[in-house]
Amino acid sequence: MRLEELMEYDNIVIQCHDNPDADALASGFGVYLYFQERGKKVRFVYGGQYKIQKSNLVLMISELEIPIEYVDSMEEPELLITVDCQYGQGNVTRFEAKEVAVIDHHQIGGELPQLNEVRGNLGACSTVVRELLLAEGIDFNYNKKLATALYYGLMTDTNNFTEISHPLDKDMRDDAIVERSTITRFRNANLSLQEMEIAGNALLNYAYNETYRYAVVEAAPCDPNILGMISDLMLEVDAVDTCLVFSVLPFGVKISVRSCVKEVKASELAEFITKGIGSGGGHLEKAGGFIQQELILPECERKGYPKTTEGIEKLLIYRMTDYFDDIEIIDTDDYQADLSGMELYKKKSLTLGYVEATEVMPKGANALVRTLEGDLDVEIRNDIYIMIGIKGEVYPIMKDKFEMGYKRLNTPYQFKGEYKPIIRDNKEGNNISLIPHAKACFSTGESYIYVKQLDHRVKVFTPWDEEKYMLGKEGDYLAVRKDDLHDVYIIEQNIFAETYERVNG
Repeated sequence: MRLEELMEYDNIVIQCHDNPDADALASGFGVYLYFQERGKKVRFVYGGQYKIQKSNLVLMISELEIPIEYVDSMEEPELLITVDCQYGQGNVTRFEAKEVAVIDHHQIGGELPQLNEVRGNLGACSTVVRELLLAEGIDFNYNKKLATALYYGLMTDTNNFTEISHPLDKDMRDDAIVERSTITRFRNANLSLQEMEIAGNALLNYAYNETYRYAVVEAAPCDPNILGMISDLMLEVDAVDTCLVFSVLPFGVKISVRSCVKEVKASELAEFITKGIGSGGGHLEKAGGFIQQELILPECERKGYPKTTEGIEKLLIYRMTDYFDDIEIIDTDDYQADLSGMELYKKKSLTLGYVEATEVMPKGANALVRTLEGDLDVEIRNDIYIMIGIKGEVYPIMKDKFEMGYKRLNTPYQFKGEYKPIIRDNKEGNNISLIPHAKACFSTGESYIYVKQLDHRVKVFTPWDEEKYMLGKEGDYLAVRKDDLHDVYIIEQNIFAETYERVNG
């Protein structure tokens, strides 16, 4: 997507996520200036339960003259653009609009509108906005306040640039002509005295689980960004692999989640903690969420905990322990499949799609393949194909296994799913549609697997990606190829029912 494509709209609202951080403010500011300077009627807003309070953000808004407004309702605009977030997600207040666009750098959390620019491989949304401006021939340094904002947004979202890996992030860091003294003021205003006391008191009082190496910390009511800072500090403790920091507010409970081990995705843990009582999500290492007061208090009562802050802490500790108790981790490198209790199934005769990986990306490139059970990073090789399933789900397969289970057809592949599948170039950050490259194939029914339905959560580390796992939930299926007992993977419950049939006898 290009910003130029959005110029047909005259009444535009730019919205960042609730509880904005510096990256949200900066990226929204950049998009705002683009349309404002071209004569459009444009506003920059955010919603949520409370207004920006954090000292450095208040100073940033004032010093850089960022025209952001807090709103709890507004008239329906022609176009609503969400920045640093995705429309419909739990961390952004939903406002109605005639058309929606998304500009973001987080992993895709659901179905995106047609108008979108999501670059999940970049360190900050500020870099995405800079690239959008460059595509229109605009150097972000034309406005020193904007350059300073985008620089600071990247700095804060990448832990003072320590988490930068993409060349585009490095380019923005190095190319920005910023007000250095202003950046220094922002950094020195990161904590108020009261917030320092809140962080200090929180770190002195924590619950620790030695078996699972997690910590749960309560913080006094504060800006959610302070929760993230406390989480980051807690994760620096050598005995802590994951942590949850929470703050009980008048309208609910805000949580911050961190993980430094590959066996736990912070986004998945946040989703698990808030399931049924709120919403959560985020990055692999950093995530957060919100729990509704009207849901967590009855849940405390059902568990026999008091409907107090103490009871809320007990419930969160219970859910953290339950997360680790109710999980099995499978590493296919050394996994010996136990076929007892598993049943033999074979692939139904179905017409599917396939793509030879080297037809969409060069050999040796690194691609993200988005499966229903999790994202996998795959090195492109001549012997790798990408399959397209009946619901648009995609998964990698070795060429020799493809040849054994499928027959190529001389007819075009007719895609019928709701979501057109893509793979992502991890270096360039481009989404590549698979449909134009897809060919039709027919399942011969010669692909056999042993399966068992899961009654607990399972994480499978496949040979495709040693750092990310496929997640199987209760009701999904654990599958083992009959001809390769080390080929273990997860099949989503509804997909399994439509694609496999039991082998009698």
